Amino acid sequence: MESLGNKLKEARETKGLTFEHVSRDTNISSKFLEALEREDYTPFPGEPYVLGFLKNYGEYLGLDPEELLSLYRSIKIREQPVPVEQLLRNPSPLPKILGRLAICLVLLAVVGGAGYYIYRMPKKPDVAQQTVRTASEYMLNNDFFERRLYPGDSILVVEGSDSYKLVFSGISDAITITTPRGPIMLDLGQQVTVDLNNDGFGELRILAADFVKNDNQAGALLRFEQEVLQTAASPEIPIETLSSVSEAPLVIISSSGAFPFTLQAVFQGYCLFRYEILFERDKQGRNEQYYQRSEEINITAMNGIRLGISNAQAVKLQVIGAGRTVPFEAGGAGEVVAAELRWVRDDETRYRLVLLRLE
Repeated sequence: MESLGNKLKEARETKGLTFEHVSRDTNISSKFLEALEREDYTPFPGEPYVLGFLKNYGEYLGLDPEELLSLYRSIKIREQPVPVEQLLRNPSPLPKILGRLAICLVLLAVVGGAGYYIYRMPKKPDVAQQTVRTASEYMLNNDFFERRLYPGDSILVVEGSDSYKLVFSGISDAITITTPRGPIMLDLGQQVTVDLNNDGFGELRILAADFVKNDNQAGALLRFEQEVLQTAASPEIPIETLSSVSEAPLVIISSSGAFPFTLQAVFQGYCLFRYEILFERDKQGRNEQYYQRSEEINITAMNGIRLGISNAQAVKLQVIGAGRTVPFEAGGAGEVVAAELRWVRDDETRYRLVLLRLE
């Protein structure tokens, strides 16, 4: 049988991904990723974490999650000890029959005695008692909040002068949370970002850390974390105004403020792709590699990215940021492209993410 750990490792190495890269994209700690590939499940707090992280990791690598879960369950079954009864050859049924008969006699005696005792007891009026849990309301007073919530519980999120109420609705195959923007559903280990005030920026991250499907009484361990919106440009790097740009650029996003963004490149054919992060001290140097059809790369930047593409139509590009996904084309078929994807500011102090062609 194929090794689960080897299957994950081969898929990751085929895509040229490091644990740190996968950890940034999936929000799964590197130590858990390494443990999955070693088939060492001791670092995990519980089996729900193993199942959730294994499913998310497999989907990220393009593997079949159900096949991975099946391999994992096969491993767990092999690790279980064989019952003693199966090690005995042709055990005699007589001890089992006598044991069951003795149990039946004892049960009959207990039931008969209990029935006689109840019959002789003076009758009392029945008092129906039912414990009803009162829903709790919590407030996110700082940037981080983690608690086990139960259906009906709510959390109040304060954002500036406004406040937003989120209600934990219940658990089925996934958990459901009602937000001002509508209901959201999270699977085990899944994390989402919620735009509370509908301004195009995600203000709150929610992680489903632990729950059991269809078990509302056990509740769900949820983690809430407020996003701190960063200004994209570094203070010492001024953003050019649109009027200072010599060539008319391709405007991809227009916004009241600059924000971090991710460039996603999905390759349609053989292509030499080169990129360099602009104006960030901790992300220096040029990255250059040949990519094959169906390979994918995600590049996150604060200010801008310098690009070099051997064939513009061999790669499908899109920008992801502040709750938006915007596709664009860098050039025509067979065209060699040298360009910069970066923020500029227009005369009305609005910010635009543009593609500037280089000479």
